[in-house]
Amino acid sequence: MKQLFIFFLFVLGTQLKAQKVFSTEYSSQADIKVFVVEYESQADLKVYKVQYDSQAGSNDGKWFFTEYGSQAKKKIFFVDYESQADLKIFFVKYDSQAGWRNNSKKQLLY
Repeated sequence: MKQLFIFFLFVLGTQLKAQKVFSTEYSSQADIKVFVVEYESQADLKVYKVQYDSQAGSNDGKWFFTEYGSQAKKKIFFVDYESQADLKIFFVKYDSQAGWRNNSKKQLLY
C-alpha cells in the first residue's frame, strides 16, 4: 500500500511540473512575456513543441501548448520587440536540443 501511495505521489508530482503553456491574446493576461529570437545563441531557452501533454517536460524546454488557459501552468504572451520580453526563446527541431542556455531565467517557469 505504501509503495502504491508513493507511486501516485510521484506521478501526480511530475504532472504538476509539466510545462504546459497557453498563449494569451493580451499581455496583461500573461505570466511571462516571450520573444522568439532569430538565432539559437540569442536565446535564454531553447524550446521544443511536443504534440501531447504527456510529453511535456518539467522546466526543460519541452512545451505543450494548451487549448485553454485553465489547463496551463504558465500563460505567455509573444511580444513584438526583444526589449519587452521577460524571456527570449528559440524553437528547435528536435527534443534533444531543448534546454536552458541562461539558468538565471529558470525561475520564470516554476
